[in-house]
Parts: sequence; structure tokens; C-alpha cells
Amino acid sequence: MRRGWLICLLPALLAAGPPAPNPVRDLAGRYSAHFENGLVDGSSYWSDDVAEIVPVDRRHAYLNFSLAFYNGHSCSLSGIAAAEGNALVYRAPADDAIPGEPPCRLLVRRMGDTLGWEDDGTCKMHCGARGSFLNGSLPWRSKRAITYMPRLKASAGYRGAMSEWQR
Repeated sequence: MRRGWLICLLPALLAAGPPAPNPVRDLAGRYSAHFENGLVDGSSYWSDDVAEIVPVDRRHAYLNFSLAFYNGHSCSLSGIAAAEGNALVYRAPADDAIPGEPPCRLLVRRMGDTLGWEDDGTCKMHCGARGSFLNGSLPWRSKRAITYMPRLKASAGYRGAMSEWQR
């Protein structure tokens, strides 16, 4: 008797198709790359790029980026992004912008086999001279579950982002 119901429901379940994209759910995790970096004197050292995406609610996620660039320069950004289509979009408060320039706007989404981001040059204040959020990416295959959630949520970056978002 129960199989009859399943057989009757199967066409409806198949017709429903895959669930709608939810970038908060779909992008959540820790992405990283470990790579050899360099200094202007010709020496090299190892660096790590890390992006963390943590759901806050169904439509918002905490973003934390720590990116390394040539000669020790870096980019760091933490904030709450909103889901827009298949992407997460972080918008900095207007009072956080460089005078005369638009506030930082960072778009994060899956781009094929990478987690990609772009900022149209608006997030310069979060980077050193050789750093940038223009057309960056990390390998999708590097995605891992965040196993240190209590420590992350206790961090100054997370607490500050939540405080700014709730204002």
C-alpha cells in the first residue's frame, strides 16, 4: 500500500527539479590555497589564501577573507553579505569608504571549479599596495566544513561584522 503512494508521488518529485540556488547554503565553508610567494629580493616563502563563509540566516552569510600577495602585501575583509541570485554581495557602510569613492562592494559566487570574487576596484582600503580583490578565486575542491565554529564566532572579526550588520 505504501509503495503505491510513492509511485504516485514520484512524477511530482521528479518534475519539481533541483532546489533553487541558495548561495548562503551552497557557498558555506572554508576555502584555501597554499602557495609559494616571493619578495623583491628574489627570496621565496610560503603563503596561504583563506576564505570563510558562515551562514548567519537564510539570506545572509559572514565572509572572512585573508589573502596574501607578492612582497608580503595582503588583503583582509570581514563582513556580512546578502544573497542576491546565486551570489553573496558584501556592501560596506558608506562611512567606511575612501573619501570621494564608492563604498566597498564584493561579489562572491561559484565560477565553475572555483569560488570567485570581484570588487570593481571598490575594496582597495582592505588591501596593501600589491593586493586586490579584483577577479580573485580559490579552488572549489579546497572547500571544507568549518570545524572551529565556536572559535570563529568568538573572533573579533565575526563579532565586529555582526555588530555592524545589526546597526
